[in-house]
Amino acid sequence: MKKLLIALAILGTIEGVAQAQSAVTIYGILDTGIAYENRAATPAGSASKTGSKLQLSAGSVTGPRLGFKGSEDLGGGLIAIFQLETGFGVDTGALSGQDRTGTNLFRRQSLIGLSGDFGTIKLGRQTDVLFDTCRWNACGSFGALVGSVGHYMDRTEGTRTNNSTRYDSVNLAGFTASAIYGFGETAGSNSSGQSLGLGGQYVNGPLALYTAYYQSKLGGTTAANVATGTPSDTSLEGTSGFAPAFKGTPGQIALKTYSLGASYEVGPSARLYGHFSSSGQPLASASANNVISGLSNRKANLYELGVNYFLTPTLRLQASVIHTRLNFVGVSSIGTLTEFNLGADYFLSKRTDVYAFVQNLRASNTNNPGIFDGTGSAGNQTAITTGVRHTF
Repeated sequence: MKKLLIALAILGTIEGVAQAQSAVTIYGILDTGIAYENRAATPAGSASKTGSKLQLSAGSVTGPRLGFKGSEDLGGGLIAIFQLETGFGVDTGALSGQDRTGTNLFRRQSLIGLSGDFGTIKLGRQTDVLFDTCRWNACGSFGALVGSVGHYMDRTEGTRTNNSTRYDSVNLAGFTASAIYGFGETAGSNSSGQSLGLGGQYVNGPLALYTAYYQSKLGGTTAANVATGTPSDTSLEGTSGFAPAFKGTPGQIALKTYSLGASYEVGPSARLYGHFSSSGQPLASASANNVISGLSNRKANLYELGVNYFLTPTLRLQASVIHTRLNFVGVSSIGTLTEFNLGADYFLSKRTDVYAFVQNLRASNTNNPGIFDGTGSAGNQTAITTGVRHTF
């Protein structure tokens, strides 16, 4: 009996050590509010009929999500990590995500990896290097409300890449580097659907500098896929409604985009930022239409300035202006989109805040893509959004 008690005590100690070396976290974000917009197209994407629209908007700023992430200490400085994350709509409870299809459960993140003194290697479906820069510009401040002139068109926010491997370096005197490679997984053509990204950030006190580049190649293995320009999930996933059809063969570069910018903290309360991004779609077909302009978009250059200011420790004021210049296939004219953004964010606690935002999106020589869900029309549009967000 005494030996049995000793054995049980030893097993309990071992189990306690194992639990101390492992950790699993359940986390999430709930974000929803009431949104009003004038001159909204009915149906979405059509400029023939417009009217004001009032809606309950889920994920106005931050996409609602539920995730699981964990780590295990393997010894010798080596740590195993994983992350699973799905998106959903607070207003309906339905699954949602960047791919808009609702067919894959963990569409936001699904990865496993190893971390150590060498850095971190992750395998699976994950965000690319452009996503990392989002924290420094309006994408991180205003979220989806600047999507129509930001991350939908020129990939400022980046995209999730299937079948990818990613490396993140350790911090070297404020500098970190990242690289991602997406496998096309096409027999006989390794370049079909392939993607590649490189990025770097330097943070030193109040100053942050960053740059990133991402490219993807046309996927598809049949003539029908090539003719209709159907991209693989690896290449252009998430561009539904905004991407043109493509003319080309699998393995040709269909998208290439790069970003660079700076952020600077002025005292303890204010942060200024500037951002430039350029995206090109060299295989865009002149015969295709999209909701942006009625023409295929060949190139988009984005220029952005913004400021975040804590008026009090719990009240943050935000402002930015984003100007995008658009080149179209087959025409010499330039289209422009300019969005003015104002916002206030009040933190009720470390995990709960309420917000109010006003956007005015102006279009010239192109259709207005709309601030919400492709609901714009010709001319200008204004949207007002107020909501609550909770993280756990």
